[in-house]
Amino acid sequence: MLSKYIPYIPKKVEVLLKESRTPTTIIYTNPIGFPENMVAKDNTIAIRIPEDEFCKNLIRKFGKPIVSTSANISGNPTPKSFTEIESAILQSVDYIVNLHREKVSEKSSTILKIDGDKIRVLRE
Repeated sequence: MLSKYIPYIPKKVEVLLKESRTPTTIIYTNPIGFPENMVAKDNTIAIRIPEDEFCKNLIRKFGKPIVSTSANISGNPTPKSFTEIESAILQSVDYIVNLHREKVSEKSSTILKIDGDKIRVLRE
């Protein structure tokens, strides 16, 4: 599905996605088929391939990528568990899936940016 929306995926990224055991978000250039308001001013988009089975099944059934944001307000700390998500966020969504409420994440996802054939680490 990724290749439908990203015109060029370096081999290094394909290997990285297959081998990665930690949450990884990758910023790609020149995305195809996304609404204008989803693409950054520099013509990039951040995409994470989920490991969670519920998320993978939801995407398969939907047949398209699902748009999401981080569970924090910009500039505020990233919550490590459901209980750390700010009430303003919880009150502003239409639905909350009742999964992983007790899970605690030790670290945020790694963020990588593709620049031609180079991969830059923006957050580890």
